[in-house]
Amino acid sequence: MNTPSEPKEPRRNPVRSSHVIAVGLAIAATVWIASGVVTGKAPTKEDVATEAKVPLTLVRVRTSSAETRASHVTLFGRTEAVNSISLAAETAGKVVSRPVEKGAKITKGTPILKLAMNDRIARLNEAEANVAYRKLAYESARKLSKKQFQSTIKVAEQKSALETAKAALAAIRLDISRTTVRAPIDGFIETLPVNVGDHVNAGTAVAGLVNLDTIRVVAQVSERQVASLKIDDKAWALFPGGASHEGAVRYISRVGQNSTRTFRVEVWIDNPEGAIAEGLTAELQLPTGSSRAHRVSPAVLTLDDSGVIGVKAVDDENKVVFHAVELLEDTTAGVWIGGLPENLTLITVGQEFVRTGQSVRTKDEASDTASTTQKS
Repeated sequence: MNTPSEPKEPRRNPVRSSHVIAVGLAIAATVWIASGVVTGKAPTKEDVATEAKVPLTLVRVRTSSAETRASHVTLFGRTEAVNSISLAAETAGKVVSRPVEKGAKITKGTPILKLAMNDRIARLNEAEANVAYRKLAYESARKLSKKQFQSTIKVAEQKSALETAKAALAAIRLDISRTTVRAPIDGFIETLPVNVGDHVNAGTAVAGLVNLDTIRVVAQVSERQVASLKIDDKAWALFPGGASHEGAVRYISRVGQNSTRTFRVEVWIDNPEGAIAEGLTAELQLPTGSSRAHRVSPAVLTLDDSGVIGVKAVDDENKVVFHAVELLEDTTAGVWIGGLPENLTLITVGQEFVRTGQSVRTKDEASDTASTTQKS
């Protein structure tokens, strides 16, 4: 007897099963994200609106343009008289007169000391008489020689004696002139170490004179800077009290000091009234060329994460950029800095609260200034 067979299960299509699984996973993922499982909470319209309302940081800016700046070397030196001498006696004797005092302003040829004549007048008379005698003797010998009554040798002897007498006369006259010590230059009596009654010898220092019509400021320049200086370059000297005078570079040493590796530089300044004294401290500014630079307030300078000094600016997309700078000069009107573009929008307030690459809102200093003026 035949038993009926059990019905067979239908064969599943593997491709269709895979599609069903994929669709199911996609639906499940969509539901999962929409339900906030991934973020913990699905973002709402309110959240998006709130985020859009967060304002960008506001910074104050101004447009800075490079200017042509005359670069220079700043040195510190001291004034020295160009013409300063130590006057010495040229003959011996006792001081019998001193018609000037220390500190007096005198002209060339002014008597400073008078020495005693002693026997100089007597020796002068003797020398003059000897010259007169020798002239007669020489003339007589010359006339006799023409008549063959005197030899040529005798004439030569008389001429030699005459010249010797003339030399002695010139010597005593010169010695007498030296008893009056006169100023060899215009200037001031700086030292006067002798008094009436003192005895001086030839070579004894009797006065120190200084002429201040032209004065020089002497300073030392480093070996790195000396190559940029030239003779006859204009220079400026600033003295205590704020007085400023223009001069010119007149001397640059070609031999440096071994101990300091510096070179002597002299700037000469006209000083006709003697207003600038010797020994004053002076600040020298020597030109070394020109360059393009920006003059800014020291307050705008900042440091990057590496400690490099620079400034922060805003680009065309209102994003913060950092520019490293070179400090050129610090003046009362601001700091000169180099290494920047010709023009840039400089952040002047708020640079410490923004970072490079950050988007910011800007407010121009010029608009603030105009607003303040209108209110006033």
